[in-house]
Amino acid sequence: MKIILTHEVSGLGAAGDVVDVKDGYARNYLVPRKLAIRWTKGGEKDVEQIRRARKIHEIQTIEQANQVKAQLEGVKVRLAVRSGDAGRLFGSVTPADIASAIKAAGGPEVDKRRIELGTPIKTLGAHETSVRLHPEVAAKVNIEVVAG
Repeated sequence: MKIILTHEVSGLGAAGDVVDVKDGYARNYLVPRKLAIRWTKGGEKDVEQIRRARKIHEIQTIEQANQVKAQLEGVKVRLAVRSGDAGRLFGSVTPADIASAIKAAGGPEVDKRRIELGTPIKTLGAHETSVRLHPEVAAKVNIEVVAG
C-alpha cells in the first residue's frame, strides 16, 4: 500500500515521504495513529505542503543541531513521579514526560517523537536517553527520576 507520511517514523521515513508498506501496517498502525495518510492523486498535492511545514520546524543544519545538542547536554533534568516503597514507579516515564521536563528545566523545546528510550523507565534514579536532533546528530540527556 502506498502512503504519505505526515510525521517522522523511525526506520521508514520523514514527514512528506511517499512510501510503500504492507497493508496491515498502514491500516492498523500508521493511519489510526495519524502518522500517515493513504496516497491518492489529491493527496499528492499535500506532500509539498507537508514538506514545507517540515522545513520550517526541523533543524536545518548540523551547526544548529550541535548548538541544540550543547544546550540539551547542559541541562539538568529532574522528573518527579509517583513511586512505591521499593523505588518502582506506578507506570513508567514516557517521552512526553521527558519533553515537558526538559522544557521546565530551561532547555529547548523538544518533540516527543524525537526522544528515544532504549527500555522503559520504571525505577527511580539516574537514566540516560537519546534525542535525535538531525539524522547525523543525537544528544544524550541525563534524567534524574525522583519520588514526588
